[in-house]
Amino acid sequence: MRSIWNGAIGFGLVNIPVKMYSATESSTLDLDMLDKNDLSNIKFKRVNEKTGKEVKWENIVKGYKLDENYIVLDDDDFEAASPEKSKVFSIQQFVDEAEIESVYFQTPYFLEPQKNGENAYVLLVEALKKTKKVGVGTFVMRTKEILGIVKTYHDLLIVNTIRFPEELREYEELTIPDKKVKPGELKMAVSLIEQNTEKFDGEQYKDTYSADLLKIIKQKAKGKKPKIAKAEETADKTIDLMAKLKASLEKSKKNVS
Repeated sequence: MRSIWNGAIGFGLVNIPVKMYSATESSTLDLDMLDKNDLSNIKFKRVNEKTGKEVKWENIVKGYKLDENYIVLDDDDFEAASPEKSKVFSIQQFVDEAEIESVYFQTPYFLEPQKNGENAYVLLVEALKKTKKVGVGTFVMRTKEILGIVKTYHDLLIVNTIRFPEELREYEELTIPDKKVKPGELKMAVSLIEQNTEKFDGEQYKDTYSADLLKIIKQKAKGKKPKIAKAEETADKTIDLMAKLKASLEKSKKNVS
């Protein structure tokens, strides 16, 4: 794997030199955009809006429009904005992970200790495991300040990026039903949840859509027309919730037995 960020985790007065690696990869098929007339690949070009000519990467700069004029920025400007955050993920506080709402979570990254950081790395792993806490802090990557948590994953450290509060949209404009729940329906719904509660096992979930799509691609490559199965109706017009809950519980019991 190729590291995407080299820096350090700031743990009190201790700096742990680390390399950061992407912990995820897409499982979707890599589909190209083609011209349907001759199946030529569609290419996207970086074009100067005035001349209409393509611009090479080495001639592209970043700028901010201020008072109708662009101020061009280079790498030194970005680093000068916050030199410490560009090199150090400084843990500012420790919290219970359960206190962080799931809507804040984004992307996980693996952390690997660099030379002379192994002892401090293992110490932080064991301390986080013992306290069952995660460290919260910020760092800068690719000219953007990122909020994240440092936590353990098996025997290594990971950074899981989380959103800043201002990045979450307001939800007050949504129409949320203001209805009272019937005690009997609530009791049966709780029973259904409890009956189907088990320890989470991520291995049981597979990306079957991509696999099925690949089968169709291979069939078409052989000149075969894929069979299209009709999807079941998802809209439920049943008003009798109690009847649906009873049927769900009975079905659940049969699956367990």
